[in-house]
Amino acid sequence: MVDISRRAMLATTAGGTAAALAFRGASPAAARTAAVPSDLSGHDPVDLRWLEGGSPAEVTGGTTWGVPWPRGAFAPGQQFSLTTGAGAQVPVQSWPTAWWPDGSVKWTAHAVSGAGPRAETYRLSAGAPATPAEPITVGTDGGQVTVDTGVITVVFARGGDHVVESISRGETVIAKDGRLVASRQDKPEEPGKSESFTGRVSSVKVEQSGPVRAVVKVEGRHKKGRREWLPFTVRFYLYAGSDAIRVVHTFVYDGNENKDFLNGLGVRFAVPMRGEPHNRHIRLAGEGNGVLAEAVRGITGLRRDPGAAVRQAQVTGKATPDPATWDQRVTTRLHWIPAWGDYSLRQLTAHGFEIHKRTKEGHPWIRVDGGRRASGLAYLGGPTGGLAFGMRDFWQLHPTELEITGAATDEATATVWMWSPRAGAMDLRFYHDGMGQDTYPEQLDALEITYEDYEPGFGTPYGVARTTELTFWALEATPTAERFARLAAANATPPLLISPPAHNHAAGVFGSWTPVDRSVPAKAAIEDKLDLMHKYHREQVDQRSWYGFWDYGDVMHDYDRDRHVWRYDIGGYAWDNSELSTDLWLWYHYLRTGDAKAYRFAEAMTRHTSEVDMYHLGKWRNLGTRHGVQHWGDSAKQVRISNAGYKRFYYFLTADERIGDILHDLVDSDRSFLVLDAGRKLGDGVFDPDPKALDVGQTTSWSALALAWLTEWERNGDPAVRTKLVNSVTSIAALPNGWVQAGVKYNLHDGRYSSAPEKSVSVGSLSSVFGLIEVMDELLGLIDDAAVKAKWVEFCRLYNATKEEQQAVTGSNWGNLNLRQAYSRATAYAAVQLNDQALAKRAWQELRTGHAGYPDDHPFTATRVERPAVLNPVDEAQLGTNASAQYGLAAIQCLALVGEHI
Repeated sequence: MVDISRRAMLATTAGGTAAALAFRGASPAAARTAAVPSDLSGHDPVDLRWLEGGSPAEVTGGTTWGVPWPRGAFAPGQQFSLTTGAGAQVPVQSWPTAWWPDGSVKWTAHAVSGAGPRAETYRLSAGAPATPAEPITVGTDGGQVTVDTGVITVVFARGGDHVVESISRGETVIAKDGRLVASRQDKPEEPGKSESFTGRVSSVKVEQSGPVRAVVKVEGRHKKGRREWLPFTVRFYLYAGSDAIRVVHTFVYDGNENKDFLNGLGVRFAVPMRGEPHNRHIRLAGEGNGVLAEAVRGITGLRRDPGAAVRQAQVTGKATPDPATWDQRVTTRLHWIPAWGDYSLRQLTAHGFEIHKRTKEGHPWIRVDGGRRASGLAYLGGPTGGLAFGMRDFWQLHPTELEITGAATDEATATVWMWSPRAGAMDLRFYHDGMGQDTYPEQLDALEITYEDYEPGFGTPYGVARTTELTFWALEATPTAERFARLAAANATPPLLISPPAHNHAAGVFGSWTPVDRSVPAKAAIEDKLDLMHKYHREQVDQRSWYGFWDYGDVMHDYDRDRHVWRYDIGGYAWDNSELSTDLWLWYHYLRTGDAKAYRFAEAMTRHTSEVDMYHLGKWRNLGTRHGVQHWGDSAKQVRISNAGYKRFYYFLTADERIGDILHDLVDSDRSFLVLDAGRKLGDGVFDPDPKALDVGQTTSWSALALAWLTEWERNGDPAVRTKLVNSVTSIAALPNGWVQAGVKYNLHDGRYSSAPEKSVSVGSLSSVFGLIEVMDELLGLIDDAAVKAKWVEFCRLYNATKEEQQAVTGSNWGNLNLRQAYSRATAYAAVQLNDQALAKRAWQELRTGHAGYPDDHPFTATRVERPAVLNPVDEAQLGTNASAQYGLAAIQCLALVGEHI
């Protein structure tokens, strides 16, 4: 069997049982230092490339990426060097982000500055790194944090209203008084009472201090008077030798959705203005490489011509010649030329932006131009320096705006509006009034028609979040149009270095998958289906305009073929919210292909589902919300949706600190079972949870908990989560029927499961389609426990077995189970572990039969539907998101496990 040798290696390298003891045993330090094997193998250099290919013209300060390593390759203190493909040394900062059970490094993160040597390919090797010519420095004196990149200096105050005190380039202050701004109104469709709030800093922490990269984390709440709300976390990333600042902004909504209607959310800087108005420049990025280039006081197109050299200087962003050299008919009349101090680029939908300007407040806005999708970057400054400021996914996360005010005065403001005040207020109320669904029987009856699990008071946005990425450049002069367009492209799609699929696979991370393999026609046929399926769902995002502040990154659940639309307005058929592991499928597709579009699709989904589809505050903290018309609307609040397993790919591939925070928070998600009875609508109405005997299922719920614990142990070596992880899996395996035993109880204190000693069966089709198969695949490669493996293999073998086989082993047949195609990967896993060729062939038969999925002859191609049958031309295929996700995972894992039997 294809993967038997690899799995045997994972189970036995570094001392087998000793490795398991390190996993379960003493302190994290022991597992990472004393337990590190003495015979580390090292590893050959790894070739890296840019995700989108080629060599990027600009980088947003720098880039940070992750690389996995096989068990036993490197010790935690291993240094790494980086060179270009041509051999030039590149300064790099490296740190471990995960460890194997034997203490060797599993994942490392690496950061390089955009100011360093740039090439199409790089090589990462064990060895001493090159250091920057001028390393980044971080000072923490005098109640401030000061970061000096060697080009710019950024000062952070440890409290007050400014998240950034100043950004300077040499002696020139480029921007200052950086603050977070928000506003609310008390009615949704008319202003009513409106209030403005400013972010108040409560904490500043230096998370990294060089030599290549520094990270500063700022936390606080928005405040006005006595009210403090909308907690925020803002991280600032700076790189040695760079004039750029990457910002990752997160806020959590903690208002009352019936009276707190947000109508503005932004980041604002004051920008000192220098020079005469005709030497002050505005740049706004449009679609593609389009640039609007203007001056605050224009001297082109006048009735009198100041001179070609003057006009050319202004248009290109250079200082104009001395006015004494101009045509004096212009010089003597400069004061009559209006100075346009305010500019606004407004992207209120995904399909159109407008640019307006005015002379100053109190005067009308004049339309300048418009377009379809702006790149999301603006510049305000002059020949002696200025600020470029922008937002990633600018048009995708509409309604957004870039605003400049006061450019004709001594001090202008530059604001990135993540929610434009011109768009009207957010209305986060639940979308219907319940329609009389006051009792559980009525709610269950309604579920039968709309598939929506409604309950009064549960459709609340309290505690959901959104993360947005911003970029600021403190430039030494007004950029040329060509360079500004390059900066806009980097802001819109930040360049990322990646290691290739072959290396990632050889490292043995993320369970059973292989790089794309078209070596035989049967495999090529499945690869074609996987590509077609992925392309169809990816392109539906644009065809169906699945964009917007709260929506971008998610996809729809199921399709209405009569209306030729996804069921956006039908209860549980609308937004997918990670149902049946769509996120997992997208990440595995990227791992196999290394494709840039696949990565960006998965990245956007992870940003969305990890923020919007789960709660970060309140009584349902760490729970996700089931699929529905609104991302927070359904009353089913579940750990299977907030699942850490859907997020860990992005963390390890990028070392993203915000995702790291969420992964850490999810470690305690088992406590949510103390506050919410998942079975309340089917029970006796009494909820008196016993922490030592909680109703936490050992399949869908446990798999989400286990993935959080596994990730935390890998990242931080927490002995408490290690204990819960090992206790839970070993106690489940010790149950009479393991993962299908009925009547189990969970002990919150130590993670152990228990049940009555008699065999009984409780199994559902959803049991393993939220990460259970994937976490067991990884976990059994990390612990050496024959009993756990045997019981899990038993489950994998029996799910699609005959009722007679199920009866013989568990005392009951398992009924008429659904999703048999999805479970073909469980059969394949059992085939490998039992070295059973008949099971391997059965796995392929189950995949091809396509029960509750796509049979072998299922059409994967789309047909075009044209107007007037639809509003806009769309592609339509017989593909649903749940079936695609599970087919994708099953096909990927069958190819990896039993590919030779195809």
